[in-house]
Amino acid sequence: MAPPPLLQLKDIGLTFGGTPLLTSAELSVSTGERVSLVGRNGSGKSTLLKIAAKVVEPDKGSVFVQPGAVVRYLSQEPNFQGFATTLAYVESGLKPTDDPYIARHLLEELGLKGDEDPSHLSGGEARRVSLAYVLAPSPDILLLDEPTNHLDLTTIEWLERDLDARRTALVIISHDRRFLSNLTRSTVWLDRGCTRRIERGFEHFEEWRDMLLAEEEKEQHKLDRKIVAEEHWMRYGVSGRRKRNMRRVGQLQALRENRRTYRGATGDATMTAGSASPSGALVIEAKNIGKTYGERAIVNDFSTRIQRGDRIGIVGPNGSGKTTLISMLTGILEPDSGTVKLGANLAIATLNQHRDSLDANTTVKQALTGGDGDTVEVNGVAKHVISYMKDFLFSAEQARTPLGKLSGGERGRLMLAQALAKPSNLLILDEPTNDLDMETLDVLEDMIGDYPGTVLLISHDRDFLDRLVSSVIAPEGNGLWIEYAGGYSDMLAQRGADISRDQVKADKDKPAKASTTAATPDAPKRKMKFKEKHALETLPKTMAALNQKANELQSKLDDAQFYIRDRAGFEKVTGDLAETQRKLAAAEEQWLELEILREELAG
Repeated sequence: MAPPPLLQLKDIGLTFGGTPLLTSAELSVSTGERVSLVGRNGSGKSTLLKIAAKVVEPDKGSVFVQPGAVVRYLSQEPNFQGFATTLAYVESGLKPTDDPYIARHLLEELGLKGDEDPSHLSGGEARRVSLAYVLAPSPDILLLDEPTNHLDLTTIEWLERDLDARRTALVIISHDRRFLSNLTRSTVWLDRGCTRRIERGFEHFEEWRDMLLAEEEKEQHKLDRKIVAEEHWMRYGVSGRRKRNMRRVGQLQALRENRRTYRGATGDATMTAGSASPSGALVIEAKNIGKTYGERAIVNDFSTRIQRGDRIGIVGPNGSGKTTLISMLTGILEPDSGTVKLGANLAIATLNQHRDSLDANTTVKQALTGGDGDTVEVNGVAKHVISYMKDFLFSAEQARTPLGKLSGGERGRLMLAQALAKPSNLLILDEPTNDLDMETLDVLEDMIGDYPGTVLLISHDRDFLDRLVSSVIAPEGNGLWIEYAGGYSDMLAQRGADISRDQVKADKDKPAKASTTAATPDAPKRKMKFKEKHALETLPKTMAALNQKANELQSKLDDAQFYIRDRAGFEKVTGDLAETQRKLAAAEEQWLELEILREELAG
């Protein structure tokens, strides 16, 4: 028998203006379930999650949450107003019974200190603070809306491990295929206002979706043929009893109504990059380049040769210097040492990751045409702006929409449309996958695969990197960058370890190397982490409480009549005693290890 749901949405309907966004959407989540919620941009996934979190009220349908169940919702746009520090914000989400220490611990795990001003956070920092807020109370249900957006690979992999270790029920909206495949066991597809569910993880979704769409197309073809046959009968075969004829006329009207109200699946974007004449065979040659800010080496003695047609991925934690490296390689930033030689006939098109750089008051049409006119030039051919907009899934009605009114996915598609319209033979793509749905990612992937020029790609999407790049450049600490053949998974296999955020922290404390032959500075002295200090302080109380509980349980078992009087109770107390003794032994061992560590560091 299936466990009762912790959360259940039934027959949810919601309309904003014209076409209904949700018509009969449903969502059910039981204890420990891991559900991916997928669908096109604009299909209503975020809205459905807001309804589940009781942030938005539906027009119809019911929302049930098991009494006492703790639900936490990760919004794409957190509200930090009223909080002086990030720690204060995270602590505000704790339950009264929670240990306040967990808030500081999670912020530390996510690379933050807790004293940051929430009003001055970057996109990645804001997302990490929001994650700490929803994770801290160990909720029964986590509703996660694009949790990996603006996160670096290090944080994504940490989050994946943390969620996998929890017993919390998950509902996840994400464009990160690998994140969904690794974490989810069920998939809910929101399509044209309705939901369909398969009790399998995301890795099986696309095959299942394509099968359903093929069946639907087949049924629509049958409907069209049936309407044609009935219309033929109307013209040439009306004979026999009037009652039967009227019934068939009614059936024909019903068929026509079904055809008229049918909402077809949203088409795919059409992406074509404007191409310039080919560049030289050698695109970029960097020899021993270096860049230092203050005493910190961002890039140190890096060399590479990039040939025409190469697809190079650049990865690393936030703050490791990815943008600095790519700026030096493309001649935007002068290196402090070494040389960069750019190949002949280079035409560069750049996609910037900062969606905020768009003028909120500019319309979609103005952004694509440069402010006036009705055409966009792609590959030397003038194309009407409305037609070009439709290639990127914008409707004609959105031509006069201010950019400030666009969703994250729509802004992402617009910036792609701007970048790809420029003639180029070298594409610089900085986090191009942010906010895009999977169908658009597929089209982008195909476009990059077919692009005749060279691509430099900064991305945190592991699956995207594995499918596209021929080599990966990754940071190794203290300004050292190494190029690995193959995709992201190949890089991990060669390194033998994940990329660590600690490298960036350590780099900030290390002086820059004067040269590759300079003596390596002494490693900074190891200090006890906050988590270790806290455990060392609290474990004695924990051990005392466990010891007292063990004594109380043992005294019950010392009663000779206990087993005869209550056999079931005797067995329960015996089990409790064994578990308590196990916890006590583990706590004593942990305290001893920490005490030895403290003495070693003090010495």
